[in-house]
Amino acid sequence: MTQSTLQELDARSSRPAEFGREALIVCDNLVRIYRTGSIEVQALQGLDLLVDAGEMVAIVGASGSGKSTLLAVLSGQDEPTAGRVRVGPWDLAAMSRRDRVEYRRSTVGFVWQQAGRNLVPYLSARRNVEVPLALAGVRRRQRPARIGALLDLLGIAEVAERRPGELSGGEQQRVAIAVALANRPEVLFADEPTGELDTATSDEVFTALRTVNRELGTTVLVVTHDAAVSGRVERTVAIRDGRTSSELLRRPGGEGEGAHAVAEEYAVMDRAGRVQVPKEYREALDLTSRVRLALEADHVTVRPDRR
Repeated sequence: MTQSTLQELDARSSRPAEFGREALIVCDNLVRIYRTGSIEVQALQGLDLLVDAGEMVAIVGASGSGKSTLLAVLSGQDEPTAGRVRVGPWDLAAMSRRDRVEYRRSTVGFVWQQAGRNLVPYLSARRNVEVPLALAGVRRRQRPARIGALLDLLGIAEVAERRPGELSGGEQQRVAIAVALANRPEVLFADEPTGELDTATSDEVFTALRTVNRELGTTVLVVTHDAAVSGRVERTVAIRDGRTSSELLRRPGGEGEGAHAVAEEYAVMDRAGRVQVPKEYREALDLTSRVRLALEADHVTVRPDRR
């Protein structure tokens, strides 16, 4: 082995591991800026996020926090302004228009809040699910098996020949999920899928998403303001001011029928070392523009500047 080869190997071994190398979805300092004339709006301001294959994650945040923008970028409907964003092998910041079409056709599925955006109104449920298969070039004789399997999985086989106007809101959204899954995407994105539904119907739609995640192994990201939905996933990511601010993780609390999940909330430190302190903490301790930090043996204290 030559000296130059040894030096190259040493250099490789000393490099820091790539952020999110093992994750399916990676957002590294993701920025999205919208410009209208002289007005500039920073919807995402250096957001970091990792999602592993097979996870089901709820994204929550106030209106304008950037959660829907995040979903639009990850689903290929919008383009990032800066930063690194990857889904599987796809670098979303470097895709051509043709790549973006192929990515949206083969790798991701999307469900809108408004059923009218998900379904063709004059086609039956079965035909709606067939549309993406036809667009992808799947042979006609191969389509019925896939369509039937999805409708059965989502509990809507009995409404296969009905048009969207003949379906309930929950049935429409479950058909929309079937349409999004037709081409076997790795990731399913859902933007407020229960936003226009009552509590009982919302539960049906969420159960369908959970079934997709568990039975098909599809990674699911749900943007929601519904506390009941975010409360039924193992991981809830909160976004504030265009950055991830906190995560709520739920773990099994023990064995037995009466065991409850244990939920723990964590502040998220981004790659630049920034942590968003919750508003109630800032107000309780009168934390303003400057704070005092002290490094203790196993923690860091944050105190108000009283000078």
